[in-house]
Amino acid sequence: MLFDEAGEVLEMFRNSFPLSFLFFVPLLIIISPMNPVQGAHEFGVYRMQQYDLHGTAYGCRNAMVNMEARSLEAKMLTRRCVIARLREINMVKYRDLLTQNAGALLILLPQNVSTLAAEEKELLMGLERDLMSEETPLPVYFTHESAEVGQMYEEVKRASTSDQAATAVEALLGSALANGYQLVVNGAQAKSMADFQIVNIQGKLSGYGIEDQLPTVAIIAHYDSYGVAPALSRGADSNGSGVVMLLELARLFSKLYTNSRTHAKYNLVFLLSGGGKFNYQGTKKWIEDNLDSPDSNILGDVLFVLCLDSLGQGNTLNLHVSKPPKEDSAGGIFQKNLEDVISEYHPEVQFKMTHKKINLAEESLAWEHERFSMRRLPAFSLSRLDTHRSPLRSTILDTRDQVDVTVVKRNTYIVAEALARYIYNLSSQGSFQLFGEGLTVEESLMEAWLDELTRQPRACQLLPKDHSLVQTLTETLMRYLKDVKTAGLKADKRDPEFMFYSGAQFMMNSYSVKPAVFDLFLALGILGYLGIMYLLVQNFYIVLGALNKISSPKKSKVQ
Repeated sequence: MLFDEAGEVLEMFRNSFPLSFLFFVPLLIIISPMNPVQGAHEFGVYRMQQYDLHGTAYGCRNAMVNMEARSLEAKMLTRRCVIARLREINMVKYRDLLTQNAGALLILLPQNVSTLAAEEKELLMGLERDLMSEETPLPVYFTHESAEVGQMYEEVKRASTSDQAATAVEALLGSALANGYQLVVNGAQAKSMADFQIVNIQGKLSGYGIEDQLPTVAIIAHYDSYGVAPALSRGADSNGSGVVMLLELARLFSKLYTNSRTHAKYNLVFLLSGGGKFNYQGTKKWIEDNLDSPDSNILGDVLFVLCLDSLGQGNTLNLHVSKPPKEDSAGGIFQKNLEDVISEYHPEVQFKMTHKKINLAEESLAWEHERFSMRRLPAFSLSRLDTHRSPLRSTILDTRDQVDVTVVKRNTYIVAEALARYIYNLSSQGSFQLFGEGLTVEESLMEAWLDELTRQPRACQLLPKDHSLVQTLTETLMRYLKDVKTAGLKADKRDPEFMFYSGAQFMMNSYSVKPAVFDLFLALGILGYLGIMYLLVQNFYIVLGALNKISSPKKSKVQ
């Protein structure tokens, strides 16, 4: 009875081969253990820097990726996207990828880069420096390693072992059975941002008297950050700490200047400059606008310019100068005030002046004060770092946990006291403390500002004029200062000094795929299966007859 019903079903497909194909192949897909939903995954990736500075191109020049994933151990890397953990990649292996014409590089970072070991941090900072020293056609991406990304990496690495199989048969079987991944980055190719504006934010506190006849002290801090990937650059110390100090100094002295008894006869100018990580383009433009323009005389009678840079850690303070100030000059007296405040209230701090001449042969200036020194304006930079070559100024490792708020508070107090002693001529008053109980440095406010500044990346190309952070900084200065305004700087279209490119963050899709050799095996298997089923249907009467003979009971012989 059972064979009769099966015969009727097979007879239905006997003269309809396409129908049998549409029936049995989907049946195989349905009973397959593979879940199609698990075959695709989407995750965020961060592209390496791409910009031009003084006519020289830096960073990766491509963004699109649509290729198969491979690990560093694979033999064939041509037109492949190589996946590697941070500890596995170095410049030797990177240049080897370029030699093999690899298609792209995806570097896996831990979810929290602060958990990296000291050696891994050194490796990352060295890799950032070397990668950004030149341009490359290789699309380089970074991503944080999640559970799904880690699983993909392990499977790709496991599949690469088939390349080292002892025999050709083992290699063929290994490649056929291994799971591969196709990595795809969709979106438009990176384009130049010709109309991008670098924004400066300035304000001032006018001194008591005729403003145009009063001397001026300027306090500067650039607010942008830098790292190998713009979308990962938080810049907590360089230069989030400098921005926080400037905002707090503006708040403290605005309180003093609103009281007629403490209204000093000095103009205080505050500038949050943009493009600091790109040879201080914003500062250069600001100097030109206020020194060469007949409409502004802010820098016409400037006594000295104090630039704040990387002041959020350690017990060292370095006053970087291009030309040591004379003892009786305004800069020399301010330096002496710094030394006195440190020795009286914070003897644990080691203070020194670092003299470095401007090297015009280098493509970029060392410190922000050099922009002013080139125009013969007395200026210096205050930093905890003793050299401008420190990799801590340009790394994605510069995160919020790298800044000690108590250190920023202490350094702010030192600068505030030294500046107050100068503009109020308190040097002869002995251990006079102006910022005591009544007017103190607010640590909680500074901590809130650090959290806000590091909540999002502050790479220059990610901060257009209408960015919320730029507007927030502007509104904050307007609460403390007068004549607050922003000024934008665009690159010259004929001979641009700088050029930024779009495409800092993308979504990458990974699709679980089988290699081409697996498709060959699968095609042969399907053809064999369909051939057997076709012969079975066409000759089912033979099969049915054989089955009936087997299943029918044997008749006993009659004697």
